[in-house]
Order: sequence, then structure tokens, then C-alpha cells
Amino acid sequence: MKVLALDFDGVISDSAPECFWVAVRTLERVRPGSLDASRLERWGAMSGLEARAAIQADPLFTGFLEIMPLGNRAEDFGVALLALEAGETIEEQSDYDRWFAEQDPDFTEAFHRYFYDERARLRDVSEEDWGQLMSPYDELVELLRRRRGACEVVIATAKDRDAVTRLLDRFAVTDVLAPDRIYDKEWGRDKQAHIRAVQSDFDVPFEEITFIDDKANHLASVAVLGARCVLAAWGYNAEREHEQARGRGFAVSGLDELEAVLFE
Repeated sequence: MKVLALDFDGVISDSAPECFWVAVRTLERVRPGSLDASRLERWGAMSGLEARAAIQADPLFTGFLEIMPLGNRAEDFGVALLALEAGETIEEQSDYDRWFAEQDPDFTEAFHRYFYDERARLRDVSEEDWGQLMSPYDELVELLRRRRGACEVVIATAKDRDAVTRLLDRFAVTDVLAPDRIYDKEWGRDKQAHIRAVQSDFDVPFEEITFIDDKANHLASVAVLGARCVLAAWGYNAEREHEQARGRGFAVSGLDELEAVLFE
């Protein structure tokens, strides 16, 4: 392995509460009244840590987490919220793909556009509170420090560069996760585009790139290139995704075994 490419949300950062809050804000902006928006006022009156705990206790958040692994981009958060509001049964990728196809393209386009705007607005109210909604997976950071120099490390994410850069600084991990190694949402609609760019920039065979993501569908997109793919079992997935990953020949790893999976 010459290059290790890491997804951000669900691999480096535990950031689902922040994604959920921003998604609810965005849905209220794009389609007002779709959800009970009083939760936004309650969370806004709390510190970041209090809001994170309140979000994690919200039943809607539980359903949101179950659907998250089936999407790819910001608009998928809005589509997931609509499914929960409608009481739609989403158990498999085919269920989600059908539900997504039924949505108005104008809605998904607007949701994607405004999601990043709402994230910036939330952050601008108090960057400290916004940052408290997220935390790094410390075991991963410690592993990268132990293995510093063993390979190049990059970030391949659908998140925006500004948010990732700010969080890397907040997490104090720029010694092993450099801001100039970020391949963000502007590089393409799926992770295959990100890994193609990584391969070109580092001039290595795809077979010498290892890609870690917490979504099995992202791994499937990249695997056709020949890169080694690992599902992050510590991220936003469940046994459904673990079985899918194993069925496709991908390694499934928790943080406690990751070092052996990658280097031994």
C-alpha cells in the first residue's frame, strides 16, 4: 500500500449529529413545515455538547442513521428525512433508490445547494458549538501517528473543503491528516472520481491504493478500479452493510483490528 485514502464522515469524524441538524435546517428552508421545526429552536438554545446529546436522543435521528448508509451526497439527507416523514419503509438499497427516483429533481437540487449554505450559517453562529457536535475517532488518529511515513494519507470526502479543514485544525490532527491532501465534493459526484484523482496525482497503480469508507456502495464504486477497499465498521453502517461488503469481497474492520488489516 502506497496511498491510504480515508472518507471523512464516519471514518475520521463522528459527525452524524451535525449532518442531521444541518439536514433538518435545510429541509425547513426548502420545504417549510415538512417536519416539526421546533426542535431547531430547542437545539439552537443549547451548547454544542447539549445539542449533540439532544439530537442523539431524537427518535428521528435513529431512523436517519439507518438510512444514511444508502445515500451518497448531501441531497440524500433530505430524501432520507422525507422518507421518515412519510413513513416509507426503507430496508435495502433498492428501496432507497426507488424512493429517491420518486422525488422531484428540483427538490434534490435545491437541497444539495442549500445544505452547505445552512452548514455555514450554523457554524457562523458559534464555531465552538458547531465543532462540539463532532469528534474524531481517536483510535484511528493514534494508528496514523504510529504508522506515520508508512504510506501517503489522503482524505476523499463528499464534505466541503472548508468544513473539513476547520475540523482537522479543531481535532489537532493536521500532523497526520494534512489539509492539502483533501479531495472534497468538488472533485466529483462519487468516490470513484476522487480515487481516480488520487491515482493520477500520486502516479501509483490503483492496486497500491487502499480506500476506507463506511458505506458499502462507495466501496463498490471504487473497487472496479482495482483499489483495495475496507468497510469502516465503526462508522455509519450496520450488519446489513457488513454482509454486503463481505459478499463483494471487501474487508470489514473495526478500529481495534484496523492496524493488522492495513499493515500486517
